[in-house]
Amino acid sequence: MQNESQNIEYKESWRDEYLKWICGFANAQGGRIYIGVNDQKEVIGLSDAKRLLEDIPNKIVNYLGIVEDVNLLMEGDKEYIEIVVSPSNMPIAYKGTYHYRSGSTKQELKGLALQQFIMEKMGHSWDDIPVYGATLDDIDRNAIDYFLQCSIKAGRMDESETNSSTEDVLRNLGLFTREGELKNAAILLFGKHVGQFFPSAVFKIGRFHTDESDLIIQDVIEGNLIQMASRVMEVLRTKYLLSPIHYEGLQRIEQLEIPDKALRELIYNAISHKAYTGPAIQMRIYDRSIELWNYGLLPKELTPAALLQKHSSYPRNHNIANVFYKAGFVESWGRGFKKIAEEFERASLPLPTIEENGGGVMAIIQRKTVDDVIAARDGNVGNMSVTNVGNVSVRKLSGRQRNIISMIEENPFVTAKEMSVTMSVTKRTIERNLSVLQKAGIIRHEGRVNAGVWVILEQGNMNS
Repeated sequence: MQNESQNIEYKESWRDEYLKWICGFANAQGGRIYIGVNDQKEVIGLSDAKRLLEDIPNKIVNYLGIVEDVNLLMEGDKEYIEIVVSPSNMPIAYKGTYHYRSGSTKQELKGLALQQFIMEKMGHSWDDIPVYGATLDDIDRNAIDYFLQCSIKAGRMDESETNSSTEDVLRNLGLFTREGELKNAAILLFGKHVGQFFPSAVFKIGRFHTDESDLIIQDVIEGNLIQMASRVMEVLRTKYLLSPIHYEGLQRIEQLEIPDKALRELIYNAISHKAYTGPAIQMRIYDRSIELWNYGLLPKELTPAALLQKHSSYPRNHNIANVFYKAGFVESWGRGFKKIAEEFERASLPLPTIEENGGGVMAIIQRKTVDDVIAARDGNVGNMSVTNVGNVSVRKLSGRQRNIISMIEENPFVTAKEMSVTMSVTKRTIERNLSVLQKAGIIRHEGRVNAGVWVILEQGNMNS
């Protein structure tokens, strides 16, 4: 006999409370319960097997409303019973409570877990739930127009839909319930004030050195989901990530340190698969890595290792996933992580690692430091060193000046004294280099001398 597992349970004798175990198997993947067998998988037999052969099927029907096979088996002269439970397409309750088989244990479903379980069994997802009291006045027409533009550009909607009314767009996307209420997905995707309905619908970005105790700067991106990824990418590009620049002939090429398409795909995945009953999406950017985390574990059909292989799509939020697909943001065939892998391989970068962590899914991306990027660029273009630190191009600057810009990018409040200590040079040397950078229009200091903030300018004479 097999060991107890997700699908196998052994009981020495029958008790009516074991109907809970049958309920749990039916609500999960099905399974088999053996009555008259101990935990060591030894058949000890039943003295009343023939009576139970009649009683158990009747109790299953009366208490659970399902019909299951109950078989009489023999080993030597010992009789025991096998109950074969099939997985149910409908949620099954025992005396008003719902049970679920998870691993080798039975769990009673309550609260949010019960809500999600029933919705999944009925073919619905959390974003199908109506937002009572919400009206079309809570929908941002600019967000609707943005979706239409993206969808038409992606070839997933006809240009004739450009002037469709807000109500028609939402109805065509299935974002009204049968009773005419707006669904959670409608407000999340297109709401004017999403945070009033869903406070956790935010995307947090933080810059750290080596651990979470060393926060340098942070941003919180709020608003509708349809435009969130673009806003996140803009903030990342201008404030957090490096963008090495090179020239192909006369053409200036500025490429993000992380492949743009792959990073967008990871962000879209985090937004569309997040469980919006939990905490915000979090992106932690360290010197050597980036961690992108969204609340909500992977569906039971998938493992982290399976994501980078061929697999079906299992969206947590069906409506959000559908709108992202129609907008051209994602594919609907589970190819997202395969595309991510292809982009990282094309850029000769290590593949992101995926793990389940803290009740959610985390993607970990290895990154290069400023010095790595500059060194690589110097090797490629000879004497013409060109890179991007945050939102500023750096050309023909000394190594010390580039280090100063890097330190300001990481901590806009850094002082000349702190720079001198870190770089092991005199404060006067730092002040002289700061003066050169300010005159070149590369940086600017705002506020009081010893308590202000450094600003890296978007434009400046980089040849100084």
